[in-house]
Amino acid sequence: QVQLVESGGGLVQPGGSLRLSCAASGFTLDYYTLTWFRQAPGKEREGVTCISSSDGSTYYTDSVRGRFTISRDTAKNTMFLQMNDLRAEDTAVYYCATALWGQYCSGTYPPRSTWGRGTQVTVSS
Repeated sequence: QVQLVESGGGLVQPGGSLRLSCAASGFTLDYYTLTWFRQAPGKEREGVTCISSSDGSTYYTDSVRGRFTISRDTAKNTMFLQMNDLRAEDTAVYYCATALWGQYCSGTYPPRSTWGRGTQVTVSS
């Protein structure tokens, strides 16, 4: 069964850090381009960052560039999102997916995307 499971969310103070994980099962993570999305309360879901399956290139939305880092560990079949200098506006449910996000990351996408259930990140003092 193809599955993605996020973990690592929680409550953190402004300026703090969190590392989210996205564990894949049923397929090899490296084979597909991967994206982190987030959805804040009352807002539409937005793309945050992606990593290409073809060359490992990455793209970040402007609001997180320089603070967030996407990576993947082939041996663990897991993708990560290191989030530093967190701000209140980063509060959202974060999802990993094999879904297309605009034209930002090239590579391979499955005929049907897979989404995790999400992990809550709350940035508050």
